[in-house]
Amino acid sequence: MAAVGKAEMITGDMIKDGAVVIDAGYNKVEGRDKDVGDVQFEQALEKASWITPVPGGVGPMTIAMLLKNTMKAAKRAEGIG
Repeated sequence: MAAVGKAEMITGDMIKDGAVVIDAGYNKVEGRDKDVGDVQFEQALEKASWITPVPGGVGPMTIAMLLKNTMKAAKRAEGIG
């Protein structure tokens, strides 16, 4: 899991062959037309067995879990769950 807060800080040589890479970083880089994660995607792709894309990787799951937990808290507050 990468969430270091620096664009493309994790390079391919830092990744073990066959690793699953979850890139939770999101960085806007001036001069680029595409946002990037904390992992150098192309390098990681050569070594990882699976990798989350940026954007569109963990963001939708994060939002889903936040909504789930919000509903759970609201039900508890109302004495429903």
